[in-house]
Amino acid sequence: PVPGRHDNGYRAYGPEHVERLAFIRHCRALDIGLADISRLLDFVARPESDCGDIDRLIDAQLDRVRARLQSLQALERQLTALRGRCGTTHLAGDCGILHELVAAAHQEGCVCHGTATGGNR
Repeated sequence: PVPGRHDNGYRAYGPEHVERLAFIRHCRALDIGLADISRLLDFVARPESDCGDIDRLIDAQLDRVRARLQSLQALERQLTALRGRCGTTHLAGDCGILHELVAAAHQEGCVCHGTATGGNR
């Protein structure tokens, strides 16, 4: 709900506004998107509604988080493989990490992504 205004033009936020904002902030901390937060707020406004859709909404959020975790774990493996190409301090021209990144830029494939299509190593 739109907050009222004081005589000086400042908005007059009440406890219900603070509660709503705290609800939204908590949902955002759980990385729930604004569209889903809006749906959840509809359920808050209609407490007599069946909560099956809420369960499905959170299940979908869990699926998104699990997919992101898998993606991040793959990224970790790629970075670990790349990091393994250079274990000592030396000149940048001799750095295995840079060599891999330059090779990938030339579409030659790299240790972190494998062989690129049509590239030779």
